[in-house]
Amino acid sequence: MNVAETPFEFFTVAYLTRIGNQSAGNLEELLSGLEQCSDASIFHHTYQTLSSHHFLTEGFSNDFAQWALAEANREALAEQFATLDIRDYTSIAALRTDLCRVLRDFIDAFPQFGRQESLDRFYFCESLEVTMPFSLTATNLADFRDGVATISHASFHFHFVTSRLRLQFRTNDFSNWLAGSLGLDSLAENINHIDIYTNTLDSARAKMLRLVDRERRKHEHGASPS
Repeated sequence: MNVAETPFEFFTVAYLTRIGNQSAGNLEELLSGLEQCSDASIFHHTYQTLSSHHFLTEGFSNDFAQWALAEANREALAEQFATLDIRDYTSIAALRTDLCRVLRDFIDAFPQFGRQESLDRFYFCESLEVTMPFSLTATNLADFRDGVATISHASFHFHFVTSRLRLQFRTNDFSNWLAGSLGLDSLAENINHIDIYTNTLDSARAKMLRLVDRERRKHEHGASPS
């Protein structure tokens, strides 16, 4: 079994939610808020919302889409917001640009809805991330599997989803380490392809563990007898 020179270090993470001083009562105000709010606010209403609703596989995956449907009664806009896949982004700036583009294009196409008051206001919140080492590391595939099976939902989401923002690559911490430190490119790619929208965090973790177990069996069967 391969042993990594650089161990994988698992982190535990918590998010402190803070309500900002911005809110929106119609689509034009929402656009202004999207343009001006902090990166932490964009993160909260997209990445963190997905983590908070990790047990769901149906419905809209970000707060902007949910508000557009439930409070502004604009289903078409909600669907366009929901098509933005956070796995495609390696920066909040790029995600903000596309959120604004979607909303601006909708308002341009349907100006009569721009100032139509919503049922309830949208309140921009922020997620402040606090991370700490988990006192758990892995240098081989067996240790890695034990770690993935042990960590919390928040830690799994941190390493599997939001890691794209840290790495600046369209991959995750797990796959990055498996490929770079253990040379398991195929396993890394298969793990990176696990869909976070059609799976809960629990089922995504279960799929990852099955892939790791299959890789371990492959290496065990291919090992030379001692």
